[in-house]
Amino acid sequence: MTEDVRDNTAAHRFELVVDRHLSFSDYTLDGDIITFTHTIVPPALEGHGVASRLISGALAQVRARGLKVRPVCTFVKAYIERHPEWQDLLAEPTA
Repeated sequence: MTEDVRDNTAAHRFELVVDRHLSFSDYTLDGDIITFTHTIVPPALEGHGVASRLISGALAQVRARGLKVRPVCTFVKAYIERHPEWQDLLAEPTA
């Protein structure tokens, strides 16, 4: 269902609407590095895998664009740590 995830470039966030509730993950973009800064899921949707669906869809789009990820958001960081298939997207740490 990652096709439901939309990149709202004007707001600098990936969005997913489920049951009329908007979940989103904010990001900044600097060259070919996308930094995920914060992820929000409404309380009505918590515990239903919505954040995972959102981040999986976002990361698929990031990969398709050839970007690298800097996960400042703790959820995105933990998600990538738990899913090795996304770990190649991690940007090299800055000194």
